[in-house]
Amino acid sequence: MRLRLGPSSIAIERGDITDWEVDAIVNAANSTLAMGTGVAGAIKRKGGVIIEEEAMRQGPVEVGEAVLTTGGNLAATHVIHAAVMGPDLKTDGDLIAATTRAILALAAKHRITSLALPALGTGVGHVPPAVSANAMLNAVVAHLKGSPTGLKRVIFVLYQDDAYKAFTDTLKRLGGVQ
Repeated sequence: MRLRLGPSSIAIERGDITDWEVDAIVNAANSTLAMGTGVAGAIKRKGGVIIEEEAMRQGPVEVGEAVLTTGGNLAATHVIHAAVMGPDLKTDGDLIAATTRAILALAAKHRITSLALPALGTGVGHVPPAVSANAMLNAVVAHLKGSPTGLKRVIFVLYQDDAYKAFTDTLKRLGGVQ
């Protein structure tokens, strides 16, 4: 599923985010920036412990903030660590939307043109995929429509069927696709 917005596109894909060749992939982090399980664990295993070490030197951060590190051994050049929850591992749609806006601001600051994101908050955060999809896609669409951006490709790389369906359905609704 793909939606074009001017010179930019949003795509929904199935797969492993650690395999994507983009300027940056997003890590669904907690505010300590420690990389334990889920997407963070997969990034650390494939990209190397250097990614976590670099992130931890920049933390802790407030929930809703994001930091940039190297991509280590990943195909992606960078990792954006998005603190979508605190140590209590709780989050919601509003925090996911705020964190997504922080990701987009950091991407703009570092002139990132291609970005791959997971479904924030749907793992240990226990947020329903439809809530994550609505928060994230609304933030991305608003960003791409709002002002000129260097971001050309935004890809939501989803590992689970329910997340893929929720993000596809939400993008269809936002794009006016029946």
